[in-house]
Amino acid sequence: MINCSAQKKKAVREFRYEVVSMGVGSQGTDLIKVYSYLKNEKELSDITKMNAIHAVLFKGIAATSGTTAQPAMVKPKEKENNAEFFEKFFDNGTYNQYVTLSSDGVVNPKDRMKVGKEYKIGIIVSVNKQDLRKYLESEGVIKGFGF
Repeated sequence: MINCSAQKKKAVREFRYEVVSMGVGSQGTDLIKVYSYLKNEKELSDITKMNAIHAVLFKGIAATSGTTAQPAMVKPKEKENNAEFFEKFFDNGTYNQYVTLSSDGVVNPKDRMKVGKEYKIGIIVSVNKQDLRKYLESEGVIKGFGF
């Protein structure tokens, strides 16, 4: 599991989550379970999708039994050099094109826990890493495999 916290200066956005690899989905997609920390469950699906993309881009996904580790798609220097791009990417919802909830947002009761005044809720999502990589390459954010 990976635990991440990051904040944005303007509209404080906090990325607080844990991720677990669930294997490979259809071609070019990966299944991951994202445990998001929330005070209010109303934004669960949006926050879960955002956390999933954040993990794939900047943190990577740790290996679990039967899966392989997935390194972060974006190097720290690329993230730093393209901070404004990523701010817009999350703010305008572009990230939504590359992630879907695999269970239509239905939460297994075992994946819903009360932690202090918050909830820790796990949902499986599918991230289209292939198309996400192509998009970032076309925008000049990351280099292609051949470079």
